[in-house]
Amino acid sequence: MKYSFYKLRTNLNFVSLVGLSLAVVTAIACSEPGTAVQTATQATPGQSLGIQSVPNLRDLGGYKTSDGATVASGLVYRSNQLSEIPEEDMEKLAGLDLKTDFDLRTAEERDLRPDELPPGVKEVWLDVLADADQAGPAMLEKLMKDPKAANEVLGDGKAEADFQKSYRQFVSMRSAKEAFRKLFLALGDREQLPALFHCTTGKDRTGWAAAALLTLLGVPRETVMEDYLRSNDYIIPKYQKVIDAFVEAGGDASIPPAILGVKKEYLDAAFDEMETKYGTIEQYFSEGLGIDAAQQKALRDLYLGQK
Repeated sequence: MKYSFYKLRTNLNFVSLVGLSLAVVTAIACSEPGTAVQTATQATPGQSLGIQSVPNLRDLGGYKTSDGATVASGLVYRSNQLSEIPEEDMEKLAGLDLKTDFDLRTAEERDLRPDELPPGVKEVWLDVLADADQAGPAMLEKLMKDPKAANEVLGDGKAEADFQKSYRQFVSMRSAKEAFRKLFLALGDREQLPALFHCTTGKDRTGWAAAALLTLLGVPRETVMEDYLRSNDYIIPKYQKVIDAFVEAGGDASIPPAILGVKKEYLDAAFDEMETKYGTIEQYFSEGLGIDAAQQKALRDLYLGQK
């Protein structure tokens, strides 16, 4: 199989690479899961809730802010896609008493794997990547089946560099700003809580949403980064057999973690874009997302338990 590497690189540079979650996860969706999910405890912020079919489902609460407040638990959750959920796991989801599910995926992702939700949960679609070129993911699915081609296009740090560009788009792209504006305003509405927001693997679009909200609430950057990097604990093990097969077939061992996992450099790129364009998280919310100081205070009051 031959590829136009120039065409692939051009498309990958213009597509928000998080869309490849659709391609890669679709390609390996029928594989057997790897390591089982750890069972979480409320005493440990950021851990998976232990629902096997939704391994990256986590409560965003429990973290301490720089001034000693605690982010409320049981109000907002971050997650990977909600599909192929067995009855016993659906009962666990129902136990969260969710009112709203915010889906950050593309139309193609949603059509392929629609959300499966407990009765009564309202579904809201917020397409972060609506303005991105969606040609890349289909090509990436082919690449992951051809390790030599993948090495040429994604090896030697190319995948990491493209992901950093993608994370900058989360801050600057029009559709991303519109989606995150609607998300954060909704998360400030008590009537829509408890709520859950998710993308495909719950690590990129979801990762920036969680990082931005926690930062606005005053959680230290190092703690925000720890929460972000926890996705590696719950996503990569699920696909370890596929990763091993890719490497055994001659694929660059650095490519699967760069695509299926997260790296500090990715989130750093988003924060750098935010600080370069807006200066502070507060100005990103006000100038970039159109969420003013009063609305930001309402978010802090809601999640930090102030009256």
